[in-house]
Amino acid sequence: MDKVSDNPLKNRKDSQTALMVVTALFVTLYLVSNIMAVKVIGLFNLFYFDAGTITFPFAYMLGDVLTEVWGYRTARKVIWLTLLCNLLLVVCTQIGVWLPSPDYLSESEAVYNAMFSYVPRIVLASFVGFLLGELSNAWFMERIKLKTRGRHLWLRTIGSSAIAYIFDSLPFVLIAFAGVVSTHDLLLMIIFQYFSKLSIEVLFGTPMAYAAIYSLKRIVRRR
Repeated sequence: MDKVSDNPLKNRKDSQTALMVVTALFVTLYLVSNIMAVKVIGLFNLFYFDAGTITFPFAYMLGDVLTEVWGYRTARKVIWLTLLCNLLLVVCTQIGVWLPSPDYLSESEAVYNAMFSYVPRIVLASFVGFLLGELSNAWFMERIKLKTRGRHLWLRTIGSSAIAYIFDSLPFVLIAFAGVVSTHDLLLMIIFQYFSKLSIEVLFGTPMAYAAIYSLKRIVRRR
């Protein structure tokens, strides 16, 4: 018999620690993605996407982990916590925008203000995309799990994301960049962002989710 299972208090502590770590990474990735999204990347004048597209799929991967290991109810709580943290980011950075700087630091002040004055729009777009995308991702993942009777993890991680990225990418790009980039570039951003996020999830996110879920379920089951 596993010695760890003889100590229920330690097992519960291990499970709570694991949930805390996954939650912290989940929240951090969303905050980082929102800040990175201020920069639009253009490749060969054909592909346009915000820099947050690189990190965002890994947040979705952790959302899959939360739903798979702790259930939809816990994942939903973490999603709402993340929204509050995003709101706190906006409030704190805006206070920084409003506070004056000395004259000899006017250049750095202009850079800070230019970046973080745009963050509220990014976060608003993220709020809408995040709620529609992440909640639908967790909900569809739970439904697919019931339909497949807990089999084919890859099907529910990729299948739920394929649906959820539509609800996320479309409103996010429209709210964040409409009027800032041309209509042509806006359409390219929506298309490229959707398929790039899904590709990153398939190639990197799903294998990482398999490893994380396998390890975390062993901890949670020992409670």
